[in-house]
Amino acid sequence: MKHILLKTAFAFAVSLSTVSCFDLEEEVFDRVDASIYYSDENSVKGAVAAIYEKAVKSYIEYFWYLQEFSADQIAWRSWNGGLWGYDEAEKFVLSSHTWTADSKIIRQTWETAWTAIGLCNNVIYDLEKIDAGSIGMTSEGLQSYISEVRTLRAWAYYNIFEIWGGALPLNISVSSDVPPSADPDFDTSCKKIYNFIVTELDESVGTLKKNEVNRMNQAANRMIKARMLLNAEVFIKENHYEECARLCEEIIAGNYGTYSIAEDYRDIYSIDNTSCPEVILAFAYEDGKMEGAWMRDMPFLPYNIWEYTGEPLSKQDGWNCCCLAPSYDNSGNVLPTGGTDGGVCFLDAPYNDKLGAVYERFSDKDIRKSNFVCDASGNYSGMFLKGEVKANMGTGEALKADADRDGQSLVYVDQVGTFLNNGRTLETVMSPRWGETNSGVRLIKYPMYPATTGYSFKDIDEVEFRLSEAVFMLAECKMRGGDANGAKELVNSVRERYFSSSDWAVEKDNPGRGFTAFDMDWMLNQWGQEFLCEGRRRRTDLRRFDKFTQGQWWFFGRASESAFELPAKRDRKYEWYPLPSSALLVNPGLVQNPNY
Repeated sequence: MKHILLKTAFAFAVSLSTVSCFDLEEEVFDRVDASIYYSDENSVKGAVAAIYEKAVKSYIEYFWYLQEFSADQIAWRSWNGGLWGYDEAEKFVLSSHTWTADSKIIRQTWETAWTAIGLCNNVIYDLEKIDAGSIGMTSEGLQSYISEVRTLRAWAYYNIFEIWGGALPLNISVSSDVPPSADPDFDTSCKKIYNFIVTELDESVGTLKKNEVNRMNQAANRMIKARMLLNAEVFIKENHYEECARLCEEIIAGNYGTYSIAEDYRDIYSIDNTSCPEVILAFAYEDGKMEGAWMRDMPFLPYNIWEYTGEPLSKQDGWNCCCLAPSYDNSGNVLPTGGTDGGVCFLDAPYNDKLGAVYERFSDKDIRKSNFVCDASGNYSGMFLKGEVKANMGTGEALKADADRDGQSLVYVDQVGTFLNNGRTLETVMSPRWGETNSGVRLIKYPMYPATTGYSFKDIDEVEFRLSEAVFMLAECKMRGGDANGAKELVNSVRERYFSSSDWAVEKDNPGRGFTAFDMDWMLNQWGQEFLCEGRRRRTDLRRFDKFTQGQWWFFGRASESAFELPAKRDRKYEWYPLPSSALLVNPGLVQNPNY
């Protein structure tokens, strides 16, 4: 991990901050004339470093909500008779596909979207005016920093482009003028923004460094472009799969840096993941300085999680708000600890779903499919919490539940429903509006280290790009081109690490529960398993497969609410999010997304 201390007071960044992009301590002051502030390379590093902190904080929370809660794998569920966690449906509108331009969550996301882009614009403007020799730099060295910021801005624009598409303005200058949507026509605007992002990436890649894991580098630049190409049919109604495949082959071949698939998947998420050969770009975190770990595991975990893991070096409260989409309905006899004894899996008849049912989509032989445990040396296994949760990594007394099951043993069930008939009578299928405190399997993807390890879970860097994504993108391109076996072999080159050698001999030819062939449904399933909870399920998976509004999972078409419908297929207007009403009032040049 690389960390630097910054005193930032840019127009957009005013706080004592730690940003981990460089190995130096820098002081960054309020915006002044570029020729005065930028005195040497260290001052350039400081200015660029300040952007990373704001970029990560801009997209870590609300963008994750919009990309995951609206999809089929993670839900923000209410409990205690629908009273706790509901928050006037602030996040439930995402799970139920009932948001509007007036939804609070849409406005909050928009308000966090522009800080990083504004900082990038400022720094690019400043650096392009500087004579490199006057600050002791070569023109090539200075251009590398400009390319880094341009790539970072392209990444930021990619994040918001996935949300609002052609309704966005192209805000790429330091002017105080408020720009309108890129074009009044939504599709034309999409094309303009798409071309802008791709052009920025292509013009920047050549002067970027390779294998700089905590900074935008050549491979990260190419990964962003590959995502653009893979999703071009969604973004601009053009097929660019062959071009995407060629680019992914170049990334895998090492043209933009040396990378390889990690033999042990835990290397991707552990404390020293910057040395993992699979990691292309990771945003560096440091406890008390550059923090974001509260948005990884904590939304899933209970208030007393530290009784399970042991005291950490630095605490963070569990939210107990999120769970994986359940694998089973609520049929059968209700058990005293919650759930039932005869639930039907959504992957099986009569449902036969290909989406949702997260836990049961994992093979029972998969080494990840077990409860998380970690020893005093930091060695861990498993990434779920299911069943009775006992203190001291499962060796002590059962943890106690709260709210609707206050005082009972905490037993996580792979179901969501009001098994106590609290707030609403139990039904066979219920939406995330009607859960209990122990509803749903919980996820611990980044390890929760006890203090005895000497590690803080808050210091684990957040992985944004890894080589396995390039492998999966190439596999999907092959699948779409008719080479299902080639796609299978590529995906299996990653999957193999999750099985013992004896189990793999069987599992490599098994498409898994609910799947009968190595086809597009299987490909989408594998995307979901490999990148579970990594903020991408809606944006680059469901929409590309035309499953976001047209696919069925869990409660859609099966549960009911009095205030609105939950149809099996939703209105296609929900493919894009609306601009918030507040933004339209402030900027009359913005054009709302179609059908809102």
